Amino acid sequence: MAAIEHIQYVNASPAQVYDALTSERGLAEVWTDDLTVQAVQGAVNEFRFGEAGLVRVKITEWLPRSRLAWRCLDSDPQWIGTQISFDLEAREGNTAVVLRHEGWREVTEFYRWCNYNWAMFVYSLKSYCEEGVGLPFQRRRF
Repeated sequence: MAAIEHIQYVNASPAQVYDALTSERGLAEVWTDDLTVQAVQGAVNEFRFGEAGLVRVKITEWLPRSRLAWRCLDSDPQWIGTQISFDLEAREGNTAVVLRHEGWREVTEFYRWCNYNWAMFVYSLKSYCEEGVGLPFQRRRF
């Protein structure tokens, strides 16, 4: 099984970064502004990307300020059943964010496209946490 992994260093506290990854306001700035989000373990959250489709994930781990994990329930068939996690660690006044998207059955063109987009996601997260403005899907150029 293949996995995507990225690390980003954010000049913000783990609590601020965790809030960005779990709140409607934060996720609307970081990923997509067309979403339905509940910030609680077990919730099924929806992220919509226009004609590119829908991503439905279930929150499977909720450890405030340190770890968040999702299991993909609905999306592109290559995503269904995969796991996405965010591990946060305070480091010298910053937060190290490790994003993992695991459980890919194979490395495909779509896998490579998603790898690039996850890098954009952690860049957007950094921008939002440090400057108050992210780069969600609706403001990106593809």
